[in-house]
Amino acid sequence: MRILFLGDVMGRAGRRAISEGLTPLRERLKADFVAVNAENASGGRGITAGHAQLLLASGADCLTLGDHAFDQKDMLSFIEKEPRIIRPLNFAKEAPGRGAGVFSDRRGRKILVTQALGQVFMSRPYDDPFSALDAVLRAHPPGGMVQAALVDIHAEATSEKMAVGHFCDGRASLVVGTHTHVPTGDAQILSRGTAYLSDAGMCGDYDSVIGMDKAEPLRRFITGMIRDRFTPAEGEATLCGVLVETDDRTGLARRIEPLREGGRLAPTHPSAAG
Repeated sequence: MRILFLGDVMGRAGRRAISEGLTPLRERLKADFVAVNAENASGGRGITAGHAQLLLASGADCLTLGDHAFDQKDMLSFIEKEPRIIRPLNFAKEAPGRGAGVFSDRRGRKILVTQALGQVFMSRPYDDPFSALDAVLRAHPPGGMVQAALVDIHAEATSEKMAVGHFCDGRASLVVGTHTHVPTGDAQILSRGTAYLSDAGMCGDYDSVIGMDKAEPLRRFITGMIRDRFTPAEGEATLCGVLVETDDRTGLARRIEPLREGGRLAPTHPSAAG
């Protein structure tokens, strides 16, 4: 199975890049399944129902969220109606929606998609991500009930993301980090066969401060004072993510390649051959 994962969609620029570019990108890469982290798609904080529908209609098979999952209030009800949206497993016990889902790719093969929030340096104390992921992965072994399993670890600390990767090694096809909006250079296949990347990066304008227009973040860093709200940068976006090819029999990774398409970052174009 060829799995394409795209990092945090950031504001209008990220939405535009997905709506205009995802379908041809998917066809060029021969991706069987596409997952997109969309928690910053609406004004940089959360995602509205309308924007979620746009991203799904543009070629995403499912959307993952993050710590801003419910910043847009209509998501509280919409997520109950749309099973293709996955919120963090350990967000809160009473949170609506679900933290894991099993989907079908274009050929009918099953893939588990799940997400957990990290605890280190995050804005509030979330439940233990390791025990939450352990329960889900035990119930859906790749090569058994599902042909592949994707884990989105939405966390601030690289060390915590790496620990989750090794904790899931051999039990997931891909563990990919989101949240920090900067693509890392450590794409690899771990010792037991799980593909890993510390952060997929964002789908947004990189002429920015992690997706936000530069003026207000610079002012706050330099002066320590707040004058305006943060607003997403709206220049040409780069689509950042990762392409993974898995073995249907074992659910483990055969190949992992980072993706950078368009915008300001040096392009990295995964091969369509497989």
